[in-house]
Amino acid sequence: MHYLIVSFSHRNSTLAIREKLAFVNESEQLEALAALRRCSAIGESMLLSTCNRVEIFCSCNDTEAATEAIFALLSKRSGIGHEELHERGDIFDDEGCIHHLFSVASSLDSMVVGETQIAGQLKDAFRLSQENGYSAQKISRAMGFAFKCAAEVRNATNISSKPVSVASVAVSKAKESVGSLEGKKALVIGSGEMSVITCKHLSAQGAEVTMMNRTFEKAEEIARECDARVRSFEEIAYAINDYELLFTSTGSIHPIITEEMISQTPFKRYWFDMAVPRDIDCDGAKWGISLYYVDDLQEIVSENIALREDEAKVSYVIVRRHVVQFFEWLKTLSIEPLIKTLYLRAEEAADEEAFRVIRNGYIPEEYEYAVRKAAIQTLKRFLHPFAERMRDGSDPLKVDALIEAMNFLLDSEDGSDLSQKACTYHTKGK
Repeated sequence: MHYLIVSFSHRNSTLAIREKLAFVNESEQLEALAALRRCSAIGESMLLSTCNRVEIFCSCNDTEAATEAIFALLSKRSGIGHEELHERGDIFDDEGCIHHLFSVASSLDSMVVGETQIAGQLKDAFRLSQENGYSAQKISRAMGFAFKCAAEVRNATNISSKPVSVASVAVSKAKESVGSLEGKKALVIGSGEMSVITCKHLSAQGAEVTMMNRTFEKAEEIARECDARVRSFEEIAYAINDYELLFTSTGSIHPIITEEMISQTPFKRYWFDMAVPRDIDCDGAKWGISLYYVDDLQEIVSENIALREDEAKVSYVIVRRHVVQFFEWLKTLSIEPLIKTLYLRAEEAADEEAFRVIRNGYIPEEYEYAVRKAAIQTLKRFLHPFAERMRDGSDPLKVDALIEAMNFLLDSEDGSDLSQKACTYHTKGK
């Protein structure tokens, strides 16, 4: 059995590519998981689709065949050729796969390192797969460790304590200014990545967000994704005076908000211009507006990035430790019950031999206990170096093959599978 992840993210793909690959709702995800199940190489699978990544995680018996099945699925639904997908996609298998999974869960692979949204998105993806029967024991084991790893990274470091993008700093500054964003009215102008991040952060904190963009359809698209309202760009001269919070990030080469558009309001306003060149050209103090430009925010971003870089180093040490622990646990999970089963079979053989020699009169009956004990000790002494070799030298990724080989060599009389006995014994032991 192998673990495999095929990943398309902000690290290897443009936004346009990720949009083509994206699965926009649960029905599309379930349809894809059903298609993957039809591949004989894939046992279990789950699918993560966010604005920054599309990743398919699976357990499989043939990584090459499973990879080709995943690329075929993505190529068919996106219209992107196999060759381009191969060039762009990152493929992680076995230990690399688990390391990547734990890093994603811990928000170390995110566009904004340390953001907490990815953990919830990963949990939702796992829930959908598990509830519909596409994930079982193998993926569940990995996900359990992934969430445990992510929790330790959050608790042992300050990696999530400071925002590290201009957009997240702007929202953080707004929250600091007004106390709470719950129920606050915010206008976000623009349709770029900065605006999308801003909209998501605001919505997540309970603000009532309105999107505005020159292209109304683009604003609608973002609004659907972020649970926001939409307002026509033609109303900008009136709209800017209707909201407590305003965030702009457009690609305009000239200011879109000028002095003559501003009116006095009975409430305090906080405006954040994240565009270069600037979107807002006015004297904020004249109108009682707290106005922040990108340079005001960038200094905070730089300080926070330096902090997170130090914290990321510590976080990767935690991730690596959890990866090692996961594979050690897998090895123990499979090998120890098998070794126990072998010793139980040895004891059965010792009992049978002790009974035979006593029954045939080869040894007096009063020596039965000593005979049995000597036989058991002999077999244990014989098995001990083999058991130690299995514990210390076995590759956890080849455990299934090892168990099958032992089943073949021992060929239990009742026709039962030793691996099944081992699992049953292990379950009872727990």
